[in-house]
Amino acid sequence: MNAQQRTYKYIKWISPQEMHEVSLSWFSELSFVRDEQLFLNDLVKSYTLQLTDTDIFEQSRRIISAISKAEKEVVVLLKKVQAHENQLEIMVDDIDQPKMEKAYRDTHRDLVTEIEGYLHEYRSLKSNLFQLITQVMKKEKRKRLLN
Repeated sequence: MNAQQRTYKYIKWISPQEMHEVSLSWFSELSFVRDEQLFLNDLVKSYTLQLTDTDIFEQSRRIISAISKAEKEVVVLLKKVQAHENQLEIMVDDIDQPKMEKAYRDTHRDLVTEIEGYLHEYRSLKSNLFQLITQVMKKEKRKRLLN
């Protein structure tokens, strides 16, 4: 049984209250990521000159490009989560709408997969950026010690 099947079985039986709590958690985590990206941008700006060094320029360019892409993706995900949360009423309105309720659960399952994937990629990107900045800082420190 693969991870998607387990996730689907879990989501199928999840209560509207639990979906609400998960949605709030997603929104909070994605909002934090968006704020964190401001810090990453400032970090990149602080080391722009060093990041353009020919030895690491290509790696820097790829990481900075990925950060820009992640910034756009987080805004889209936040909008999806907000729209999903706004549609929660379908699950709790005491009106039997099996097709719409199934569609809501399916959307929730899709968001689980999409957000987990995004957060995994984002953490990897952040780690790569920190490694690159660490490398730049060590190089700068060596230069200062030699002078």
